[in-house]
Amino acid sequence: MSIITISRGSYSMGKTVAEEVAQKLNYEVISREVLLDACNRFNVPAIKLKSAIHDAPGILERYRHSKQSYIAYIRSTLVERVVGGNVVYHGLAGHLLLKGLPNVLKVRITADLEKRISIVVERDKISPVEAGKLILDDDKQRQKWTHSLYGEDPRDTSLYDLSICIDKLSIEDAVDFICQAAGAKGVQPTEKSKQKVKDMAVACRVKADLVDEFPNIAVTCEYGNVLIYTKSKDPTTGKLSRQLNKIRENISGINHLETHGGIEFPSDAV
Repeated sequence: MSIITISRGSYSMGKTVAEEVAQKLNYEVISREVLLDACNRFNVPAIKLKSAIHDAPGILERYRHSKQSYIAYIRSTLVERVVGGNVVYHGLAGHLLLKGLPNVLKVRITADLEKRISIVVERDKISPVEAGKLILDDDKQRQKWTHSLYGEDPRDTSLYDLSICIDKLSIEDAVDFICQAAGAKGVQPTEKSKQKVKDMAVACRVKADLVDEFPNIAVTCEYGNVLIYTKSKDPTTGKLSRQLNKIRENISGINHLETHGGIEFPSDAV
């Protein structure tokens, strides 16, 4: 019941690898569906959310929602999708969106630029120069996006458990490596890790429901006990108090909810 995230550069066969890993392990494979689910759940027009994700960071500030809002929506949707395990996710920064969960195998797929250019030339019937520019521009945009939102470079191999350069390997080789790693003891679910995923799903949903009006908050959850941290020293007055009443009614899995103001946010908060 592991969770596998596959990060990849553009045109590096990561999508194909993810789909074949899911097929071999009999796992669910998800990607762009998370964005569509987030749009429906949080009433954000799909075209705006997709544009914000692809063109970030600048375009995010053109819309009513902040970049914190968009990430909170996507993260909440993704975490709820992986609660049951047996999932391969290849899409937006899965290794960062699921950071803190113990039973996640984080994989990076890379390919030589020359090979990626040949794929685009064949697909789009354009020159190698045009294909190279297209790929490098896309890579640069992905790096800017990840750095803007997380302060990380997606090329940093320390962010992953397994990094595979597919140039000298077949897709089948990459699939075999990932499936073997997915069986390792360190990524197998335990009762503690299952509870951790459930708690993160609750914390992320609370954050997503509050972030639009209260962007400077952090949330933790442990066995259904939710703590909301704010910058303000008196966090329980006015609008926030009214929102908390709605949250208690609308979000399942909450045993207890309280707020803390004017203190440093915990490192494990969402």
